Amino acid sequence: MNDHGIVVQLPFRPRARLLQLLGDQLIGTPRLAIFELVKNAYDADAETVIVTLRELNSDNPVIIVEDDGDGMTLSIIRDIWLVPAHDHRELQRKALNRTRLHRLPLGEKGVGRFAVHKLGDRIELVTRAKGQPECVVNIDWSALIEKQFLSDAEVSVQTREPTVFTGSKTGTILTISNLREKQWTRGEIRRLHRQITSIASPFSNRSDQFKTELKVPDHPDWVSDVPDVNILLKRAPWYFRFSFENGFFEWTYEFRGITGIKLAPRKIHEQSGPLLIAQERDIDIFGTNQGNKSVKHRKATADTTMSEGIGIVKGEFYVFDRDREILNKLGDSQFVQNFLDENGGVRVYRDIIRVYNYGEPGDDWLGLDLRRVNSPTRNISRNIVIGAIDLSLEQSQMLTEKTNREGFVENDAYRRLRKIVLGAISVLEIERKIDKESIRALTGKGHDPEEANIKQPLQSLREVAKKHNLSKELDPLINKAEKNYNEMRDTMLRAGLSGMGLAVVFHEIEQGVRVLHDAIEAGRSLESVQVQARELVRILDGFSELLRKGEQRSNSIKHLIKRARDINRVRFRNHEVKLICPALEENVPDVKREFAFGLLLGALNNLLDNAFYWLQVRWPEGQGQYKRKLYINIENDFAEGMAIIVADNGPGFQDNPERLTRPFFSRRPDGMGVGLYYTNMVMELNGGRLAFPDAQEANVPEGFDGAVLALVFDTGGNK
Repeated sequence: MNDHGIVVQLPFRPRARLLQLLGDQLIGTPRLAIFELVKNAYDADAETVIVTLRELNSDNPVIIVEDDGDGMTLSIIRDIWLVPAHDHRELQRKALNRTRLHRLPLGEKGVGRFAVHKLGDRIELVTRAKGQPECVVNIDWSALIEKQFLSDAEVSVQTREPTVFTGSKTGTILTISNLREKQWTRGEIRRLHRQITSIASPFSNRSDQFKTELKVPDHPDWVSDVPDVNILLKRAPWYFRFSFENGFFEWTYEFRGITGIKLAPRKIHEQSGPLLIAQERDIDIFGTNQGNKSVKHRKATADTTMSEGIGIVKGEFYVFDRDREILNKLGDSQFVQNFLDENGGVRVYRDIIRVYNYGEPGDDWLGLDLRRVNSPTRNISRNIVIGAIDLSLEQSQMLTEKTNREGFVENDAYRRLRKIVLGAISVLEIERKIDKESIRALTGKGHDPEEANIKQPLQSLREVAKKHNLSKELDPLINKAEKNYNEMRDTMLRAGLSGMGLAVVFHEIEQGVRVLHDAIEAGRSLESVQVQARELVRILDGFSELLRKGEQRSNSIKHLIKRARDINRVRFRNHEVKLICPALEENVPDVKREFAFGLLLGALNNLLDNAFYWLQVRWPEGQGQYKRKLYINIENDFAEGMAIIVADNGPGFQDNPERLTRPFFSRRPDGMGVGLYYTNMVMELNGGRLAFPDAQEANVPEGFDGAVLALVFDTGGNK
């Protein structure tokens, strides 16, 4: 028979095993499968969901998921529940049609109900809607998927007089048997308990509550002694909450005090200030170009555009301290540590329902641990914080969940959400550091031992190199960086310099590690990654100059200022900063001093870098009008000796000079907090110091009402 010339219309004929693929392979884990079933109950306006594991000691344990929601009619089962990928929930959500309890549906893809296949082969569904008969559905997945085509896979549905949901009761009971996992240990049950009870936000104060519960009748003791989260949270020494809405940032910080440490509690409430966000930097502290300079205006504060498609972002954080001395004062320290190990992290909730896998033990969506490695004494890591971010489902439509139910698609809205949350967390970190320093002063611990430890970031690089099969090429360079660091540390200790001096190394290594780590993770070319690794080694090599105090010789102060201006010429233009610099006018006489030119240039660059950032904070919309101004001058009449004065019209300092020059203290979200410490150390190595005069003392003209700094040289006169 010849088929040429025939046109036929042929339908797709999905195989019955498609149901297995939807349930077993689309849903990543049994934990997520149960979560999908609980989400269905939420969409059905349930207020309580009970998950029960029965007959755990037998060969046929069962899982029962029971809710008190609206239930289903026979027509809903036929026209929606048995129709894979039905879009009624998605249409309801897009149209903002809310349910009886004023909820927007979480479901949108129409495949969540097939999650039961991840758990077991047999299910019995009993459901009843208001004023309707009870419906019973029995499904044997193993028999269904043996059918050749999906159209042959029929399911029997029975209606009957209510026997389970009697009277006016409504809801659904799903019984799953012939389980995939037949052996359940105490540890697995406790992990399941933690996951089920964290589905609804514990911090929400919404009027419609949604409660989840796990029951294990055969082993009630397995879940009866699970710690009460609220009791443990009350032990947290630090508490922080924030809200970001329409460009306005509101936050509350509390240090609640620690029993046995005589440090008074402290509370700050800030109304509607700017939210500072991290920026990419153009230039490092030595004036080295960090790559292509962005012509695009880089924001230092979050405005209304940051939350487009995201809506109001709220957060709540409880922060602990794993320092042994403080843990012991919290009581039952091992218990608290175990709790933090299992629950530490920042979870995300939308309309009070959790978005997995954010906040799970293996997830670090905010990169807190790498930030902590790079700035150990300020930044918090996942294992000391219990946090929750609350979003509105209606307002966050640009945040779309991945098909496999493991987080949001990492689009522009997701990246902006991360920036908002990290900006808020940085405020918590800054304030907490102030209290931590006071605690150390009282307990006699002058410094955090991690300040002199750089092995963690280098180890994180080794791990990511191994993950991407780049160990052979990168390990030798990482080993050299570690060797250089160890030699430098030994030299500094022999010279009697404090471990704090190594903060300078962190300032540069932080950027090097982050850039290299991101390059490897992003799958950049081997050549590009190796260039970054060699740059990391070069940075460490360069610090030998600092240890030798640089090569001090007579240098021109005017030339130093001119060089700093020229290096930053592009940045003055891009950031729209007007420079007023009387020192560089032709008729102004030059001044010479003995100093290491490279080190002083790095110090001056650092002051300019800070100024560019803080000017954008005060004047976020300064484009084209030159509202941002920077003043640099040589002041020969300064009380302590000749000084280079740097002033701006930014927001100014809100901390005292002693705190500003301590390592790892910065109010910049991306700041390492050693820039001013570095500048002060360079000045001291060259016989001077960093001073914080007032505008009148420094002869600063009117209009420069922000930060005023002075690089003060010795009183040795002109050379």
